[in-house]
Amino acid sequence: MDEDALPGPCALCGGRAGVRVAGAWSCAACGWRYGDAPDPDLPLPRIDVVYYLRYRERVKIGTTWRPRQRLAAIRHDELLAFERGGRPLEQQRHRQFAGIREGGEWFTLHPSLAEHIAATRSATDPWTQYARWLSEALRR
Repeated sequence: MDEDALPGPCALCGGRAGVRVAGAWSCAACGWRYGDAPDPDLPLPRIDVVYYLRYRERVKIGTTWRPRQRLAAIRHDELLAFERGGRPLEQQRHRQFAGIREGGEWFTLHPSLAEHIAATRSATDPWTQYARWLSEALRR
């Protein structure tokens, strides 16, 4: 599929690139159909994510279903990745990286953790990946 500029920004993620799908424009980033808007009277679907935040040489592994609000409340240098899942997946990651745990939900940015984050992260920005998950849930 060839990408081209949308007539305006995507209502869901703000993306500007689009693709034609069955004669209609869709956002190339999140897949939302151009011109549609989420119903403001309905709550957005719940998308649980495990997030990986870097602050200096440490990484916080946490979970939330409201990532914009949660991440705004945590001091960090960079959002490294989102992984779709909730508390059970977060606890699994805490056990997986227990050997490099510094305390609480903070871990040393060790090569094993960096490798996991790289494998988890899609080719796109984490926020675009989240918007795609939200778009898929809204289309269901």
